[in-house]
Amino acid sequence: MRERTRSLARRLGVGHAEGVEPRTAAANFFHVSKSYDAGTYALQDVSLELARGEFVFLTGSSGAGKTTLLKLLFAAERPSEGQIVVLGRNIARLGDGAIPALRRRIGVVFQDFKLLPNRSVEHNVGMVLEVMGRPAKEVRARVFSILKQLGLQHRRHHHPLSLSGGEQQRVAIARALVNEPEILLADEPTGNLDPELTVDIMDLIASTASRGTAVVVATHELGIVSRYGKRTIRLEQGRIAEDVPAAGSAA
Repeated sequence: MRERTRSLARRLGVGHAEGVEPRTAAANFFHVSKSYDAGTYALQDVSLELARGEFVFLTGSSGAGKTTLLKLLFAAERPSEGQIVVLGRNIARLGDGAIPALRRRIGVVFQDFKLLPNRSVEHNVGMVLEVMGRPAKEVRARVFSILKQLGLQHRRHHHPLSLSGGEQQRVAIARALVNEPEILLADEPTGNLDPELTVDIMDLIASTASRGTAVVVATHELGIVSRYGKRTIRLEQGRIAEDVPAAGSAA
């Protein structure tokens, strides 16, 4: 399998599927497996393409491999076998020094939020823009704009621990979106939200795809999946059990 994958990657240059322009795909998996213990696979022989501007739901039971797949896309993990190309970069060959630059092009909503408890909401959301050297005036304007969209502008000077779980979730979403990423990864982004707010947040996330961002949302909420009718990849024991195209698209 490894030799077959290496040969394919060499033939395709950066690893895009045949017949697809290199800039079309946001990410490609070629026969990817990830094991943490000998003989135990979190993902096994996964091949898929994520197009720019595409919205994909990732479903499956707990332990099916959803979070592992997101970590591989974010270069938080390296594949045990196979090749992963994200925004034109081969994850397996990416040096540690190049990973931060890649991650600045990817927005991530973590299950546990990963907010800095001793920093304000405004600082948590604007941090990535500050690291990129954006002017302070631009940072403040963009942070205020995204917080307003999420109904949190009045909380911008508060610290995360003073917020409810749902508010912390929205701060995490704001941080992922403020930089207008090329890829957005969300791991159960509506788990702490009430039904009405869930729809509002999902509408906002879906709108980023219409602007060219590739979006992957891992969720167990099948009601959300059916509501939006987007491409749905179902994982089962680390393998792709089903890949259903978006409603109205060709299979």
